[in-house]
Amino acid sequence: MDGQAATGEIGTVEDRFFTLRDFRLSKGATLPQATIAYETYGRLAPDGRNAVLLTHGFTSSHHQAGLNPANGNNPGAWDALVGPGKAIDTNRVFVVASNMLGSSFGSTNAASRNPKTGEPYGPDFPDITIRDVVAAQKALLDSLGVKHLVAVAGPSYGGYQSFQWATAYPDFMDAIVPVNTAPWASVNTDKQLTEVTARLATDPEWNGGRYYRAGGCKNTLAEIRLETLKRYGNDEVLKPRFPDPVERAAAMRKNAADWAAKWDANSLIILRRALLGFDTRPIFGTIKAKVLYVLCRTDALFPPKIAPDVMRALKEAGVEARYFEIDSDLGHSSSGPEHAKWSPVLREFLAPLYARLA
Repeated sequence: MDGQAATGEIGTVEDRFFTLRDFRLSKGATLPQATIAYETYGRLAPDGRNAVLLTHGFTSSHHQAGLNPANGNNPGAWDALVGPGKAIDTNRVFVVASNMLGSSFGSTNAASRNPKTGEPYGPDFPDITIRDVVAAQKALLDSLGVKHLVAVAGPSYGGYQSFQWATAYPDFMDAIVPVNTAPWASVNTDKQLTEVTARLATDPEWNGGRYYRAGGCKNTLAEIRLETLKRYGNDEVLKPRFPDPVERAAAMRKNAADWAAKWDANSLIILRRALLGFDTRPIFGTIKAKVLYVLCRTDALFPPKIAPDVMRALKEAGVEARYFEIDSDLGHSSSGPEHAKWSPVLREFLAPLYARLA
């Protein structure tokens, strides 16, 4: 720990795995086996009350800090925010970064074997909801001996999860930090689900979602990912490293292809479907956690114009909430690369919560 404190870095981390048996889903089905991939940083206190849960975006992974060989030894998405002496200070807190159920980075999803058939679930993977994603995380934390969370924090889809945590387990955390997100899913989720399903169906390998012996629709996945990166502001993110537009476009295409090689196409459908009907606003009154709500000035997916209504609704529900806006051209992708612009606010927000720790 002393060596880490001197460098401010976590170092090498590894994927860990937790498996639930006969996991009952909110829509009635049961998964005989549900495995959740995760990383941890720091140490859990004897009383189990110094933990922070990090949640991730729709198509990203749980790799949030340090260097993980399973992720090509690339720094985690929030590497500059998480570590010894950083805003999420692993000298003080035990951090769990959890992959989502249904995601493609080590957790049970459509590519997993269905024990009834011995084949990948494919389109037979049961419908899940954000409630199920969070319930699986709660079971993971219980297995690790976590008794209470200092905070749940995450961007985009991870922010959805933080709001779900605050309403489903209101006594289990002190705070949530939803970033570049909203407490409800888009009203267009149904349309988006239809569109992505139709788009995947145009791939000659699709076969109704049973493509596991045919190549996995990787070309279509790479096309979808490239469009997503552009929409998320990745062109601006890459500009400092690749000033030349041609080189930058090539780098973005490579990023899209690398992602497609790891991602299962059915996960796009599973996780999009899990958003149907998601809206925590009607139950804001159950929230006991403090809220730091963070948006980015140029985020087209979650524009700052939604903030006044969110903050007003939280205040009317009696929730202690603070809003901060990242002044950045990086849009939806800003939370990691622009860490310096909001980590002081995050540090200030968490400081009194750290002060309560034993």
